[in-house]
Amino acid sequence: MPEESESTPAVDGRTIGTPAPVDYEPEPATIVSKRAFNEIDTLFEIELAERESLGHLPGQFVQLFVPGAGEAPFSISSSPTKDGPFELCIRAVGNVTNAIHRMDVGDEVGIRGPFGQTCDIERFKGHDMLFVAGGIGLAPLRSMIDFCLDHRDWFRDITVVYGCKEPAEMLFPGDVDRWAESDALDFRMTVDEVPEGQSWDGHVGVITTLLPGLTITPEETFTIVCGPPVMFQYVQDELDAKEIPHDHVYLSLERRMHCGVGLCGHCQIDDLYVCQDGPVFNYERIKDRPEALS
Repeated sequence: MPEESESTPAVDGRTIGTPAPVDYEPEPATIVSKRAFNEIDTLFEIELAERESLGHLPGQFVQLFVPGAGEAPFSISSSPTKDGPFELCIRAVGNVTNAIHRMDVGDEVGIRGPFGQTCDIERFKGHDMLFVAGGIGLAPLRSMIDFCLDHRDWFRDITVVYGCKEPAEMLFPGDVDRWAESDALDFRMTVDEVPEGQSWDGHVGVITTLLPGLTITPEETFTIVCGPPVMFQYVQDELDAKEIPHDHVYLSLERRMHCGVGLCGHCQIDDLYVCQDGPVFNYERIKDRPEALS
């Protein structure tokens, strides 16, 4: 990528195309493990060649470069408390994602980042935590969930609510079993439906059907939500019914990002850039921006 490009004014006075103080050259890295959850979702463990740790915070993302295919942003699925290689859960839905799914352990990729803003973790200390993950939204939330569990004494009650379309689309089955059996958190899961030929003995229904049964102290609870945009407003309706303050709700927005450094404008929402101002946003900040939630 060139270090300079023709500038185009942005809505808030910033300029798309203005050089940012970042290194555009991808850092060499290697795939050290690969584990498929289903036909389209695979967990990749990636080791950097030039540093021992990525140095990320929960909720941040990296730009992954696949030789011959291009570059795309992916949320980091592993907690920063995990030493060594970091993890990306990647769904095969396009050129870059299909290309990396064809790669094997030992193949080389490029990494830029970590990028993006996260939650105010200091603000969460001493409070209850509620995570609401829909589908692939569990991939970025896993980093924060495990971060909280690894610092369990910082928080009061931790609740994780996870929903996917069907049992075969479950992500992180080992983690799901670990969370379900742990006394350190309250884990609840649902599937939208159980197709013929699949087995499931848990709750059936969309993710919002799990929320009314939760016992919540509104002023003491912070909520982090991630999933398909269509899910956000339905979940927020349930959180409103629980009277959780809007400034206690955080959303992780995953879409539209392209360059990762606020230059291309692909992820611009009014005066905000998802890659620079997010991808984690406080709901109070974006609730009056319909484009952010659509």
